[in-house]
Amino acid sequence: MLTFFTTNLWLLWLIVSLACLIIELSSGDFYFVCFALGALASVIFAACDAPFIAQLLSWVIASVLCLVFVRPSLVKRLHDRQERKSNADALIGRSGKVIETIPADGYGYVQIDGDQWRSLSADHTEIAVGTTVTVVERDSIILTVSKK
Repeated sequence: MLTFFTTNLWLLWLIVSLACLIIELSSGDFYFVCFALGALASVIFAACDAPFIAQLLSWVIASVLCLVFVRPSLVKRLHDRQERKSNADALIGRSGKVIETIPADGYGYVQIDGDQWRSLSADHTEIAVGTTVTVVERDSIILTVSKK
């Protein structure tokens, strides 16, 4: 079996490449993709009957180049780092209906997507039941709203 791999080193490099890709599936950091691409470069060298040291050097050089040039663009494209609003922060800018009158300097309730939120008026005026409002601010579980 060992003589088979020594005479067919391209197959060994292909197995290394596939193993790196399988490991990458569990990590998602794009490090092992670079090693897999380096191993694919070694497959080419092995297919050309280059000595093992040349194959090993091609794997190292291709992997390092991939880590320096390819990985950053992959991370940038696939792991978009922009801030995404979630949960209650996503309510800012949304519209809702007043279901309990909001007094001038007090609290009432607004319904947004079936959820009821304790709310107060942004301009400190009374907002009647049924009025459509827009969320302008959130402080903990209390929304500040303004008439639309």
